[in-house]
Amino acid sequence: MWDTNPQQFWLRGERPGNAVEYDEQLGFWNVYGHPESVEVLGDWARFSSDTTRLLPAADESLTEGNIIQLDPPAHQKLRRLVSHAFTPKVVADLGTRITELTGELLDDVAGDDFELVRDLAYPLPVIVIAELLGVPSSDRDLFKVWVDKMFESTNQFSLKDDVAKQEQGLRDSVDAIRPLMDYLGEHAAQCRRTPRAGLLNDLVQAEVDGERLTDAQVVNFAAVLLVAGHLTTTMLLGNTVLALDAHPDQFAAVRRDRALIPAAIEESLRFLTPFAAVARVTTGPQVLGGVEIPADQMLLLWVGAANRDPRRFANPDAFDVTRDPNPHLGFGRGAHFCLGAPLARLEGRLALDVLLDRFPRLRTDPDRRPVFMPSPNLTGVRSLPLLTD
Repeated sequence: MWDTNPQQFWLRGERPGNAVEYDEQLGFWNVYGHPESVEVLGDWARFSSDTTRLLPAADESLTEGNIIQLDPPAHQKLRRLVSHAFTPKVVADLGTRITELTGELLDDVAGDDFELVRDLAYPLPVIVIAELLGVPSSDRDLFKVWVDKMFESTNQFSLKDDVAKQEQGLRDSVDAIRPLMDYLGEHAAQCRRTPRAGLLNDLVQAEVDGERLTDAQVVNFAAVLLVAGHLTTTMLLGNTVLALDAHPDQFAAVRRDRALIPAAIEESLRFLTPFAAVARVTTGPQVLGGVEIPADQMLLLWVGAANRDPRRFANPDAFDVTRDPNPHLGFGRGAHFCLGAPLARLEGRLALDVLLDRFPRLRTDPDRRPVFMPSPNLTGVRSLPLLTD
């Protein structure tokens, strides 16, 4: 098996002892089961997305308007501000641009020096989301530096750490994300002075309950769109190529029948789930999977493990592009279902199709191993060298 974060034990075919269990060392509850994860994700009234109340006081300028940590109705109000950009028609209309970009990026691949993330899986979605936001896609090298910094830690957060250590971890996170926030803040200020096309401008001009969004709300919302809007597809595309390469019979089937590409992408989302963990907080005493959990407890939902729950998936450790049904949780469930899921699916489908047209003998390089993202909460390749002839 590939070298992934050791905390993602399910990638090696290991089973968790229980679907829900308390981690004495880290001070939160791990949720590994599929039905238990579905229950949590679908009930924001019992399991809140606002995890900040269990953490040391944070700089509100970095949390206000963060849609990931909002519950309804505030969550829906903000989400509606940009949902028009992700309707089926708008996303479908992006298909031509995505195909063109994929071809242009692959035109620049030099001989055998093809590294999938650097040459395609990163620049393609970041250009698309930057264009949607209305910020220069030419700044994508800056985005990569900032986002890599945000997810470079291999440490698992612990609520058992003393307050000083937790506060230091929070400061480190702030330092990592600050350059991106400052960048988006400058562009938001430009939009206020001179309106222009793009979602960032839409946020600047938008009103919720008769009031304009604050600068912090605009910047935090835009940051989520930029980071999640490209990182999911980057990992999805890399993971799909890696999984297909590791299963030659499945890869051969996809090469023979390109109609299998969408199903291969869905199976990739299950098999190597990009955002492997999400957090929730109990709003009161709860019973989950037969386990009693007190109020104000943090739950870490390991959706990567839930997507291999044998109670829900037959032969869960097999990569099967014909799997049907495939109720994976790769894009979440409930109120926080990934807003950009249709776009990520389209980008993955079109890019993989063009990639296989261009390089029919595409395969991994046995002399250069893939490098995975270091964060225990992410499953995705940071580098995937490929051979094309």
